[in-house]
Amino acid sequence: MRLAPGARRYAVPPLALAVPLLFVFAPAGLACAALGCFVLWFHRDPDRDVPESGVVAPADGRVSVLRVEDGRVRVGVFMNVTDVHVNRAPLDGVVASVDHRPGAHRPAFSKESERNERVRITTDGYELDLIAGAFARRVHPAVEPGDTVARGERVGHISFGSRVDVLLPPEYDATDVAVAVGDRVTAGETVIA
Repeated sequence: MRLAPGARRYAVPPLALAVPLLFVFAPAGLACAALGCFVLWFHRDPDRDVPESGVVAPADGRVSVLRVEDGRVRVGVFMNVTDVHVNRAPLDGVVASVDHRPGAHRPAFSKESERNERVRITTDGYELDLIAGAFARRVHPAVEPGDTVARGERVGHISFGSRVDVLLPPEYDATDVAVAVGDRVTAGETVIA
């Protein structure tokens, strides 16, 4: 099973603690082992079949935001605990900037999440916001300015979940959107526009 970068840093402590605890107090050792296995499962990174055209979902989850901002369409995907948390490029592009913005850690599904910590990946055609939530405290971009990304390529992950928004290129309008709020999408596979 392929894992998101950095997964071991979260999984090794409970797994290492499980070994001695199994000999001292078995229930605690089993709990640590289960926690370590959950962390590994949570950071899974499966391959995806990327379509040849269209804008693909940047994250696994449910569409939670769909609105027009200054003439451009924003589509947001909320990831719950059972979703894959590796984020993908919705379109081909060249990364212009990767900016970290400190902020709050409110639930990602609430309106207050607009002030949450995030990493904004700006390309020559679209913007991608990886937004930390109440439990998610770490956004890990996997691209740098100057990188060329392909549709469906891995661009980062959010440890312990949250939301990813894509601000579509200006040539897309609301009539081009192929999903609705509440729809389930798969990163790198589901065409959203």
